Amino acid sequence: MFETAQNPDSDTTFVIAAFYHFFDFPHFEAMREPLFERLSALGIKGSLLITAEGVNSTMAGTREAIDTFLDYLQSDLIGAKIIWKESYAAYQPFGKVRVRLKKETIGLGEPVSMKKFGQYVAPRDWNDLISRDDVVIIDTRNDYEVNLGTFKGAIDPNIPNFKHLPQWTRDNAGALKGKKVATFCTGGIRCEKYTSWLIDQGIEDVYHLQGGILQYFEDVPIEQSLWDGECFVFDERIAVDHQLQPSQTAALCLHCDHALTAGDQHQPSYIKGQSCPHCHGASQHAHDRPATRKHPGRTKF
Repeated sequence: MFETAQNPDSDTTFVIAAFYHFFDFPHFEAMREPLFERLSALGIKGSLLITAEGVNSTMAGTREAIDTFLDYLQSDLIGAKIIWKESYAAYQPFGKVRVRLKKETIGLGEPVSMKKFGQYVAPRDWNDLISRDDVVIIDTRNDYEVNLGTFKGAIDPNIPNFKHLPQWTRDNAGALKGKKVATFCTGGIRCEKYTSWLIDQGIEDVYHLQGGILQYFEDVPIEQSLWDGECFVFDERIAVDHQLQPSQTAALCLHCDHALTAGDQHQPSYIKGQSCPHCHGASQHAHDRPATRKHPGRTKF
C-alpha cells in the first residue's frame, strides 16, 4: 500500500493524484486504449496525457483504485518509482476519464534536448535557497495561476501560456546574469522542463522545486511557509490552500476564465458572468486562457 501525505477526513471519498514522469515511451500510441480501459474499469476519472517522452496526469478515484493503477504504472509500464501529489475531496472533481496522445508532456514552444535538468531542491530546503541574495526566483506558471498566489520575492513573467516563457527569458536575460535561477510550478513538470531549456541556452546554475508547490504544501509547515495566497489547480476546486483544502474564496470569470481572488470579485469591473478586472475593456490573451470551467479534466502541472 502506498504512503499518503496526509490522512483524509472521515467523510472524504476521493483521492486526487497528480503526477508526471519523464521516460522513454516509444510505443505510447498503442497504449492509449489499454490505459483507457484500465482506468475506466477502476472507476478513475481525470486526464492522462501520454507522449514519447513520458506521462502527465491528474486523476481521481477511490483509495483502492488509485493505489492499484499507480502500482501498475510503476511496476508494469514505467519500471521505476514515480512521485505523485495527493489531495482529497468528498466529491469526484472530474466528469470523465480521458487518455490523450500528445507530442510532448508539456509544450514549451521550442525544442528542448531533455538530456540535462536543473538540480532538484527538496521542499524543506526551498526556503533557504530562495532567501539568498544571489538567487532569482521565477514562477513558470501562467498569469491567471500566479494571480491567486506565489512565493514571496518570486518574479511573475506575466505570461498567458508556458510557450511564452522562452521569449520572456531572452528579453530579461540581464536579470539572470551571474545569478542562480530557482524555478517552480504547481507539480514540477513545467519548471523541470524549463531548467532543461535553460541549460540548452547555456544557463546551468539552475534549480527547481521537487514536487512543485503541492509538495511544498505537504512538507513545509504553514508557520514556516514563504507562500503567499492559494495555489490554482486545473479542476473544479479552482485552488487549494496550504492545507490542500479547496479554496473558499477563489472563483473563475465566466467570460475569460481568469482565476479571481476575493479582492478581484469586489472590484467595480467585476460583473458576474460578464467581466472581471482581467478582461474588462480588453480581450487580449483570451484565447490562451485555460478552459477550466468548461473542461475541468484538463491537465497541467
